[in-house]
Amino acid sequence: MRYKATFLFILSTTFTALNVALAQENVVNIYTWSGEIPDKVVHQFEKETGIKVNLSTYENNEVMYAKLRATKQPGYDIIVPSSYFIDRMHKQNMLEPLDKNKLSNWANLNPAFLHPAYDPDLSYSIPYLWGITGIFFNKAYYSANEIQSWGDLWQPRFSNQLMFLDDLRETFGIALLALGYSPNDKDPKHIRAAFLKLKSLQPNIKVFSSDTVVSIMIDEDVQVGAAWNGDAYKASQENNNIHFIFPKEGFVIWVDNLAMPKTAPHKENAYAFINFLLRADIGETVSTITSYPTANLAAQKRLPKEIQNNPIAYPPNDVLKRGQFQIDLGEETLDLYEKYWEELKIGA
Repeated sequence: MRYKATFLFILSTTFTALNVALAQENVVNIYTWSGEIPDKVVHQFEKETGIKVNLSTYENNEVMYAKLRATKQPGYDIIVPSSYFIDRMHKQNMLEPLDKNKLSNWANLNPAFLHPAYDPDLSYSIPYLWGITGIFFNKAYYSANEIQSWGDLWQPRFSNQLMFLDDLRETFGIALLALGYSPNDKDPKHIRAAFLKLKSLQPNIKVFSSDTVVSIMIDEDVQVGAAWNGDAYKASQENNNIHFIFPKEGFVIWVDNLAMPKTAPHKENAYAFINFLLRADIGETVSTITSYPTANLAAQKRLPKEIQNNPIAYPPNDVLKRGQFQIDLGEETLDLYEKYWEELKIGA
C-alpha cells in the first residue's frame, strides 16, 4: 500500500506538472511595433481560441533585430519587421518559411502587395500595415505655402521646433532625398553627405520619437516635423489643425510585415494568430484603431468611405508614384549608417 500510494502520488504529480506545462505552452509570444496590434484584437483572439497572447513592443527595427540576434532562443513566435528587414533577416536565416496552406485567409491580401521586391513570393512575410513618411504641420502655426519639401525643414526659423522619427533609415532617407539621392543609396560619399546634412539640422530638432508621435501632435508639443501618414491622420481626428503633406522630393513607402522567427517555440499558435489578423473583420478593426492603411484588401473595403477616400490615409496613385520602397542595403552599408546614426544621436 505504501509503494502504491507513493506511485500514485508520483503519477499525480507528473500529470499535474504535465498539465501545467501544456497550459503554459498554449501561448503565442509577439514582438511588434508599439500600437500596431490593438488590445481589443488581442482580447478577442484570446476569447475565441483560449490561446494566451504575450505582447512586447519595440520602437524601431534596429532594436527588434538586435534583441533577436542577442540570444539563440529569444522566445518570440511573431515579429513585425519592416520591408528591408525581412530581406536582411531572411539572408541571415533568421526567418521561418511560411506554410500558406495554414493561412486560409491569405486571399484577403491586396494583390498590389503580393510580390514585393524584398520578398517576391512572400515566402517569409505577410504584408500587414503600410504607410508613407512625410511632413506634418499645425495649421494654427504654419501654412501649406511655407512647407512643401524636406529641404524646407532646414530653415533657421524652425530652430528647436522639429520632431523627427526615431528611426535610422527614415531619418537618413529624408536627408538623402533632400540632397537629391535615393533613400536606398549605398554610396559612402552620399551617406556621409546625408550625415553632415543631418548634423546641420540638429539645432532645429526638438525631439526624436516613434511611439509617442500621435500624442505629441495632438498636444501641440511640436508643431512641425516628420511623421507617418497614419499617425498624422489619427492625430487630425483629435486636432483638426494637423495637416500632412507629401514632400515634392519624394518619400519613403514602408510596409510592416508579419513574420515568424526560425526559433519560434509555438509555431501552430503563431499561424492561428496570423490567420486571425488576416480576417477581413479583424483587419478592419486593426486599421480603424491604428489609423494605418491596411494591406488587407477585404478589410479595406469594409472601412467607412470617408477613410477609404481620405487622401492622407489612402493617397491617390499619382502621389504614390513619387514614393520609394526601402530595400536591404547589405551589412557593410548598414554598419556605416549605424555608425553615423549613433554619432548623430549622441549629439542630439
